[in-house]
Amino acid sequence: MSFSTSRHGHQRTRSRLTIGIPHYTNSVVDEKFHLGGSQPRPWFNPISIPLPGAHKRALRLWIPNHRRLPPSLARKRGVIALLAAFAIVLYTIFAVTVRFGSAQKKWPASPWPTPSSRATVVYHDDDLRRIWQWEVMSGHYPSRRKLPQELNITTPPMNPALPPRKTSRDDANGTTIGVGSKRIYLDLQSQPPDVAYPPRPVPGAIADLDVILKYCDFAENKYVRDCLDVLRTGAGLDNGNRIRRGNLDDWQYIYFEKEAPKLVLQDALQFTALPATGKWEKLSLPPLQTYRPYPLLDSPCDPENPKIFHIFWGGPITDKPYTILMSFLYTQNTGLHLKSYPDNAPCRPQFWVWINPAPAATEPPPNALHDMFIELKENPWAAPFLHPRFKDVIKFKLWNTTEMLDGIPELKDEWRSMESLFKSGAHVLHVSEPELKKVTVDADATTTTTTTKAPPTEGAYNRLSTVLSDMARFILCHRFGGIYLDADTVLLRDWEELFNWRGAFAYRWSWHEKYNTAVLHMSKGSALGTFLFRTALNNGLDFHPMTVSVYTEQAYMQGLLLRLPDALFDPAWLNTEDYQRERPPQPFFTNFADFFDTPVSQGAAPQALGFDGFFSGAYSYHYHSPWVKPFDVSRNYPDLGERFVKGEEALKAASGKTEAEQEEDARDQRDLDWSTVVKRTFEAYVRGERPNMYGEWIQW
Repeated sequence: MSFSTSRHGHQRTRSRLTIGIPHYTNSVVDEKFHLGGSQPRPWFNPISIPLPGAHKRALRLWIPNHRRLPPSLARKRGVIALLAAFAIVLYTIFAVTVRFGSAQKKWPASPWPTPSSRATVVYHDDDLRRIWQWEVMSGHYPSRRKLPQELNITTPPMNPALPPRKTSRDDANGTTIGVGSKRIYLDLQSQPPDVAYPPRPVPGAIADLDVILKYCDFAENKYVRDCLDVLRTGAGLDNGNRIRRGNLDDWQYIYFEKEAPKLVLQDALQFTALPATGKWEKLSLPPLQTYRPYPLLDSPCDPENPKIFHIFWGGPITDKPYTILMSFLYTQNTGLHLKSYPDNAPCRPQFWVWINPAPAATEPPPNALHDMFIELKENPWAAPFLHPRFKDVIKFKLWNTTEMLDGIPELKDEWRSMESLFKSGAHVLHVSEPELKKVTVDADATTTTTTTKAPPTEGAYNRLSTVLSDMARFILCHRFGGIYLDADTVLLRDWEELFNWRGAFAYRWSWHEKYNTAVLHMSKGSALGTFLFRTALNNGLDFHPMTVSVYTEQAYMQGLLLRLPDALFDPAWLNTEDYQRERPPQPFFTNFADFFDTPVSQGAAPQALGFDGFFSGAYSYHYHSPWVKPFDVSRNYPDLGERFVKGEEALKAASGKTEAEQEEDARDQRDLDWSTVVKRTFEAYVRGERPNMYGEWIQW
């Protein structure tokens, strides 16, 4: 059976009837969605009966769900329909009686939770307003989007991250008062004759996410294909391929600030602890953070806004963390094209790999650091990144749950008293506090350890690690700053302008108006972080993205944790769920598995277009990991040349295959998959056979 319908103005074709997110066998998407509270089918389903004479009004009723009945009874549709009709009549009589026969003269309240419920909110609206004001006045809201009307913020706060308007007429119309530097929007193009590679982003440049939302918001009927066109053109990634298309000034979304903003006084708000009233918690906030444009920093690296990528991983390093680290070297401004990095050069981003000893909540062994060196050195997928050339940009770190929880001021005094520590949506995993014995570990150490003897597998990976990672990403961003990434991600371009956008963001869960925190950016020590941790603490420490969506919605905080379009980080997702297939981006994936097993009909594209033809314009690609599927079937090892040949030889020897069998395996199939082309592109850069995507050659 097939049918077509339209959602948000997009043509949608489906080959089967489904509700919500489709099921992907052995998929992390499926796992995360079900962790988010997916329950057995409800006993009742809602129906709406139009009310005569009331335009766009309907009576909402609940009828029994026949799928919850025993099969023998469920097949008797006529009986069920009759019972449902009888129940509707009884409820209608009851409702009319209550409405017109009771003293209250009101329709009966629904026994089910309504979207307007605010059950997770722990702060009074006065304090929620204070959180908004703190974030805006600290420069964490560089946007002209309106403030939430529900909080009734009558005095617009001063915004040092926003330039003044030419007129003040709109400043009081639900927005903030811009007192920041003038924005200079950049026309980024490679200049002839050097047009073979795109230009690096200007150090200190900032992405105007209001402009990106204008062209990319799925809720406003924007296509991923068109969004990537804007992202690509506005950043100059089309380099020598730009053709005349008229005036594209409106596509400029990257700007630079030169002037100092107007000083925002610390005493503009009361930031000391306020007494708790009734069910509300008291709110304690630190002093305002000072917003300073890049040219006014004392050093190229801003300690309050560090350029750090984080990933969280349990078990030995495999080809998945290996590939995201390789993509980091290929796309980010690490300075590896320079023999020595000058002190006054742009701030170099770092990549921190947090490795969690297994099982997820046990105490790391006393010899953890020593074991780390042994295991990482012996692991062919990890050993290349221990090379001294990478020591300033890639760091392996030990995750210690107790030390991390104690490092969060909002949690340290109370988390031990919780009955359950690990909760994600509908799943609660019980781990006692004694299993979380504190180990003194330097959080800035570049060493770690792994004790798991097998990597995670599809359908059988450590659920505790999955749940823990939901919390870990918020801990890392709140404590250290930077951007968290899920490990099943490939970076596709420089993230300079996203790091410099001082607000917080995640991205949209496909067509749902919910968060996916596979990408998460937050300022360290922010008021938003305080809100999230205190709210989560009072709700079972649940950091599943669906639950976080509820926290922000009920407290009117969605604007402070911006939900970016998934086109920026997950550009295939809508297509895999049957949206926008009439105008897909390049490449066109109908399933996440197409990345690893590219369909024959599209098999010419990876080799013909190469890395530059893979979702060009997007910042990253999230492939929703099939953990056991290798990136490169015929070269399932780090193919990095003579400098790292020991790792290649070790994996070949471990396979137990003869030399003839290995030679047979090394023979490529006629059409290379996208995953293979992407991995081999990164490896060719490290081998010194090609420059990175910006035309820079690695220097050893």
